[in-house]
Formats: sequence, structure tokens, C-alpha cells
Amino acid sequence: MAAPTSQQPSVTEREARQVAEAAREQGWRKPSFAKELFLGRFRLDLIHPHPQPAGEDVRRGEEFLAKLRDFCETRIDSARIEREARIPDEVINGLKELGALGMKIDIKYGGLGLTQVYYNRALALVGSANPAIGALLSAHQSIGVPQPLKIFGTQEQKDTFLPRCARTDITAFLLTEPDVGSDPARLATTAVPDGDSYVLDGVKLWTTNGVVADLLVVMARVPKTEGRKGGITAFVVEADSEGITVENRNAFMGLRGLENGVTRFHRVRVPAANRIGPEGAGLKIALTTLNTGRLSLPAMCVGAGKWCLKIAREWSAAREQWGKPVAFHEAVGQKISFIAATTFALEAVVDLSSQMADENRNDIRIEAALAKLYGSEMGCLMADELVQIRGGRGFETAESLAARGERAVPAEQLLRDLRINRIFEGSTEIMHLLIAREAVDAHLSVAGDLIDPEKSLSDKAKAGAKAGGFYARWLPKLVAGPGQLPTSYGEFHPDGHVDLSGHLRYAERSARKLARSTFYAMSRWQGKMETKQGFLGRIVDIGAELFAMSAACVRAEHLRATGEHGREAYQLADVFCSQSRVRVDELFGRLWHNTDELDRKVTKGVLGGSYTWLEEGVVDPSGDGAWIADATPGPSKRENVHRPIR
Repeated sequence: MAAPTSQQPSVTEREARQVAEAAREQGWRKPSFAKELFLGRFRLDLIHPHPQPAGEDVRRGEEFLAKLRDFCETRIDSARIEREARIPDEVINGLKELGALGMKIDIKYGGLGLTQVYYNRALALVGSANPAIGALLSAHQSIGVPQPLKIFGTQEQKDTFLPRCARTDITAFLLTEPDVGSDPARLATTAVPDGDSYVLDGVKLWTTNGVVADLLVVMARVPKTEGRKGGITAFVVEADSEGITVENRNAFMGLRGLENGVTRFHRVRVPAANRIGPEGAGLKIALTTLNTGRLSLPAMCVGAGKWCLKIAREWSAAREQWGKPVAFHEAVGQKISFIAATTFALEAVVDLSSQMADENRNDIRIEAALAKLYGSEMGCLMADELVQIRGGRGFETAESLAARGERAVPAEQLLRDLRINRIFEGSTEIMHLLIAREAVDAHLSVAGDLIDPEKSLSDKAKAGAKAGGFYARWLPKLVAGPGQLPTSYGEFHPDGHVDLSGHLRYAERSARKLARSTFYAMSRWQGKMETKQGFLGRIVDIGAELFAMSAACVRAEHLRATGEHGREAYQLADVFCSQSRVRVDELFGRLWHNTDELDRKVTKGVLGGSYTWLEEGVVDPSGDGAWIADATPGPSKRENVHRPIR
């Protein structure tokens, strides 16, 4: 058997990008509202009328939500989880009995067979009871063993593992390493073929659920040899296999009940039958899994927003200052309006994306990524505003509030718990780049060779001809559109309701402006475009706002048509779109008027030591130790803290 490697793979920036590019879904077999949006084509017909779930799906989903709500209210003590930094075993076992581990697993494998819509509503509910429980269930089903097997697994793998995942076994997803985050090209964990097995060696970091998991999805690099493609490959691994050691249970500023650890593999033998998909398909499997898996995080942010609104309403009516409730002071009222409008819009984004995922009519890879990006950012803002509304009580812990006789409102805990969502499953910065890559896919498809320095002159000539034809047809369509006609989208201005049609016309005009801005930037910077991360981030943020505005309007009209709080929904959509338009206008202005170049110069100066004098006058309370822990393969020297729950 080959000895495990002890060196981190050395790759160039270009090689790293090639690995990421190879893992992308290359084609667009189905339409995408968000993809069209970035191309300046406002395809409202792809999302309106709002898609609807089947009656049986609703019945089964509502039935489970009722049981889950009762469980949350009677069996979950969030204060205890925060105090003890652990979800009690009896709570997890209760969730198993309820079937919560198998919400998205087909009934034939013992699961509940819920739709994406009801799965997300369940996560919002249980996450409001305690976010660490929501994270456990999400990591198990959204990115753990069930989802990859559902899409890529063999029938034998499904028959073997899915019944366990549905009722008894907790799963985890292991990709990140001590020196590998969003750059998987440097993945160091190896899987060396040996007969009818693979032998795994390496260390994985931040393994959510890893401390209590029974089954693992592990990404490891198979060496490329003659006759063997090799590459990053996905495996299902039994967590109690010989050679696996959970070396540490990590602790964080929030999600104190999270069972997240460091897992070491030393000569762990995994049957070849446990490989998911072919060798080298691991990253593609991971990214495809996340297409819908990412919706779980914004779903829990919706739950957080609903709770923030409830507490803001109750507290702001009870607390009086200068002769009236604080809610009626404009400075506080604006924050309450922001929380209400944003919660409405974020729920619209998540429900719309989830229903489209269930119908499988559209490609929602960009929509899901936008939902994750927008939800995680807005969720943090709403929690921060709630803390501000609560004042000193917002900064005080629930335990301290209760000790002195006041209602134990865990506002500061929510702020800490939500903060990780801007990092989980792709940080905001990485999401900007990922979405931007998809947003410019059409341009790269027709003109990519023109800006590729490694392409020959003949290749560039062919690309030029191809690009000329595409842009001759595309650019004229960005000049005018329905957004300039005062009668467009008239169905969004029914009698007796506020007018939402103007917001949709604004979104249509802005989509064309966004596409023109992207084209101009590509023409200006060409191959350097990928380094303009500030610009790309703003492009994506504009797209996120336009998607949220569209979803909010469509949801409001749907609620009006079905007689469910239509008037109030129109009001919330109107105020959200008005707030969003202010943000979009600012982002458009910052596309070309910003401090990006100055920031780059200062960054070089900081890294070059030019400003070390500015750091004088303080002490550094940090402890000793390496910036990045040693992850050299080999036998573990630490106690195994793995504790499966039975």
C-alpha cells in the first residue's frame, strides 16, 4: 500500500481556478430567472404566477409542522442548550422518533418525503427554537449523506444508507481542512486505491455534526495514475471506522450546541462500493448538492426575522420614552419597518426558490445562491437592529435578564448565532465570486477566448466572430424594454391596493442597466475582470436586490389573489421595494465611484509593513500557537471525543 503524502499540494492561481471551473455545471438545460436577470432580460413569466405545491404535499407538510411545533414548545429548552453548550441526547433522540432526520428522504426509504418548501419551513421553525438544532438537521440533510446519495448514489447505496439516515444515523460533510477553505485545489486528504478499497489519510476541520455523526461524506484526493483519472472524490465513510479520531470539539461565538470538530483519518479503509459517483467528481457532487442545500440557511434566517419582528413589536409597544411607546419615535420605527419588510421579502425569496426547486422546471443554482447570500446578510442586519431597539437589554444575556426579574429575551444570542451564516456554505465573499461567474457565463461562452491570454490568434479570431454575432443581437435589446412603459405589469396595481407595478418597471430597467454595466466592465478590464472583486460583488448585490424585489411583488400578488392578507402583503412589498431601490441606486453609483484602487494600495502597504507604527500602543491578548494547525497525516495522538447518540 502506498504511503500517505504529508505535503500540501502546490497549485498556482490559474490551476486553482481550473479545478473550480471543472466542477461547475457547464450547461443550462432549463431556464433561470436570475441568469436572465443578469443578462438584462426581466423574465417575470418564469416566476409569476407564483408556483403552487400539490395538495398532498401540503397535507403531509402541515401535519408534520404541527407535530414539530409541539415538540419545539414542549421538549426544547434553548436556555439549557446555551448554558450547557450541548443539545441534550433526549432532544436529538426525540427528533429521530419524530422523523426529523428524514424530512427530505423518500417515504420508501423510511423518510417523510417532504418538499423543499416544507423542509425549509420546518428548519425555520426548529431553528427559532434553537439555531444549533436547525444547524444539526440542515448539515445532516442538506449537505450530509442523504442529498448526495439522492442525486448521485447507486440504488445499492440508497438501499443501504438512506433508511439509516432517515431514522437513526446522523451524518456530516467533510471538505474543509486546516489549510483549505474555499480553494479545494489544495485538498490534502488522500484516498489511495488498494484492491477493492481506498485508504484515507488526512485531517478535516470544522466538521459540523462530526462529533456525533454515524456516517460521513468525505472529500479526498485520489492520486492520478496510469489508467486512473483520480482527482477529488466523494466517499460515504462509517464514522466509527478504525483509524478515525475526532480530536477536538470546537467552540464558537454562537451556535454553542453545535457538534463541530476536527477529524483525523489514519489509514482508514473504505470499500470502493462506498464511493459516490466516479473518481474526480467530488467537487461537482458537492456543488450540485448545494444548489438546493443552500436554501436551508436563508430559511432559518426567515425564522429569525419573524422572531425579531415579534420581539420588536412587543417590546416597542411596552417601552415608553418621552411620553409615548418607542415604536412611535421615527428612529425606532424605521428599524421596525426594515425588519418587517425584509422578513416578508426574504420569505418570498426562499418560498419561491424552494417551490421552483420542487417543480424542477427551472435551473435555480443562481437563485439558491442569491437566497443564501441575501438571507445571511439581511438576517444579521435584522438581529443587529433588534439588539439596538432593545438597547442595553439587547446586549444583556437572557440569563442575566431573568436573574433580575425581566423577560429572558435572547437577542444577543441570536446575533451571535446568525453571524456564522455569512461564512457557512460559502462566505459572502466567495458567494459574490461564485454568482458573478454564473452571471457572466453567457459572455465567457461567446467571448472567453478573446480575453484568455493563453489562446492563440486563430482561436481569438474565431471567438471574435462568434462574439460579434452574439452582441449584435443582444446589445440592442438593452436599450429599451417594458420598464419604460407606464402600463407595464398593470396586474400588480389592483383596485384598492398600493401600486407595485412601478417597482417591477424599475426592476426591468435596472436589469438592463446591470447587463450594460457588466458588458462595459468586461470590455474595459477583459482578462483582469476576475480580479475586480469589489465591482463583481456590487454587481451581484444589485442582482440580489432585484431578485428580492421581484419575489416580494409576486408573493404579494399571490397572497392577494388567494385572499390571505393581500392588502398588508402589498404594503410590505411596497415598503421593501422602496427601501431596496435606495440600496440599488447606491450600488449602481458605487460601481464606478469607489475606493477600490485606494484600498488595494493601502492593503499592499499594510502587508509590506508600512503602517506597523499604527499598531503601537496596545497589547495583543492572543495566545501562542501556529496560525494554521499542523495537519500532517499520521496516527492521532489525542483522545477520541466522538460520541454517537443512541
